[in-house]
Amino acid sequence: MITLYALAAALGIGLVWLGTNIKVVKQFERGVVFRFGRVQSGLREPGLTMLIPIADRLEKVNMQIITMPVPAQDGITRDNVTVRVDAVIYFKVSDPVRAAVDVQDYASAIGQVAQTSLRSIIGKSNLDDLLSNREHLNQGLELMIDSPALGWGVQIDRVEIKDVVLPDSMKRSIARQAEAERERRARVITAEGELQASEKLAQAAEVMAEHPAALQLRLLETVVEVAAEKNSTLVLPFPVELLRFLERATPQASERSPRVPDDARGLELQPRVAETSQRDQ
Repeated sequence: MITLYALAAALGIGLVWLGTNIKVVKQFERGVVFRFGRVQSGLREPGLTMLIPIADRLEKVNMQIITMPVPAQDGITRDNVTVRVDAVIYFKVSDPVRAAVDVQDYASAIGQVAQTSLRSIIGKSNLDDLLSNREHLNQGLELMIDSPALGWGVQIDRVEIKDVVLPDSMKRSIARQAEAERERRARVITAEGELQASEKLAQAAEVMAEHPAALQLRLLETVVEVAAEKNSTLVLPFPVELLRFLERATPQASERSPRVPDDARGLELQPRVAETSQRDQ
């Protein structure tokens, strides 16, 4: 009876020992084995893996893409504008052995490098680049972070600047600048429209000079437009030929009519002659 209890106890201890030395590696993980503190060259693939008791220690490394937000950093741009910029990083482990051996906490290390690189990129850039040329800045920031990360077995997949916070005074200045730019464009467009209209009017005048009937057609069209908008208005077209006739006839009529003196004192000539004649009598 005592022998049976001893065998059962030994079997239970064996099962517990076996369970502690059998590990499960998930699909998105890789296992790095340390045997007596020395890392082994082979990686443990997903599934069940057996360890040597007491000698082996398994460390699992996540191979998924990790999303890490970079805290907002205050900085001064190259054109002396104070801004507050935050970003986000997407990275993954490319070499599990390096990530487990060369750096204590690769996620924290990537976060610190990202903060310093973000402050550096702010100081090297202008405000216009931060607002409108973010793709180029994202590439530069990715290169700055990826350079030390490669030595840690980490690959930077993507870096993006999320938001740029400006002071209120700078927002008002940008609004005034945008308003002035829109006003300038409006004036340029108006001037270009007037130039094109003047060119078309000059061409129309040349055509009407060559074809006088076109002017009469335009006059009739104007009459139709005025009659359609204002029904209470009566428009009487006055022939231009009649004006020309009156213009030619005006000098002849002026020759037959008595000459009007230019000096206003000539108007007093007749009353003075009458008074002189009365005195002589």
